[in-house]
Amino acid sequence: MKLQRRHVLMTGAAVAAAGAGAWLSWRRIAPRPVLSGAEAAFWAGTFDGPNGETVNLETMRGRPLLVNFWATWCPPCVEELPLLNAFNTAHAAQGWQVLGLAVDQPSAVRGFLQKLPLNFPVGMAGFAGTELSKSLGNPSGSLPYTVVFGTGGTVLHRKIGKVSEADLAQWAQLG
Repeated sequence: MKLQRRHVLMTGAAVAAAGAGAWLSWRRIAPRPVLSGAEAAFWAGTFDGPNGETVNLETMRGRPLLVNFWATWCPPCVEELPLLNAFNTAHAAQGWQVLGLAVDQPSAVRGFLQKLPLNFPVGMAGFAGTELSKSLGNPSGSLPYTVVFGTGGTVLHRKIGKVSEADLAQWAQLG
């Protein structure tokens, strides 16, 4: 009987420790609140495109916008780009826009886009993109990171990690 009680207590302690560890891990990577002034700073921004063109964010304001922080060296980023491309094609008529912000080198992005052309604009955020994503609620600067802005220019949704079709379907209801 004593051995059985000890086993139950040890099992309970292990379950509690695992739960606490999972909670701490989730807490570390869960999106945080958007910093004060981050949305205004975002809309005031401009980026160079991979070929030197200007990507002016203010011109995108007023319609729903999905912003995806990605890099060519990030496997989950590369895996989700065709899904984002399809989302852009399917929802452009409803006013949706997609913008990729590459946390990468222009030459790497140009080479990548020759292999997988995207039908949405890409801005070269470089490593400063990590800080921008942090200001928009990404605590660790992890990639991929997706932010959905509503028509009023405010952040409606954020996701750390690869987006799914279910995420996109849910967000599409906003437009």
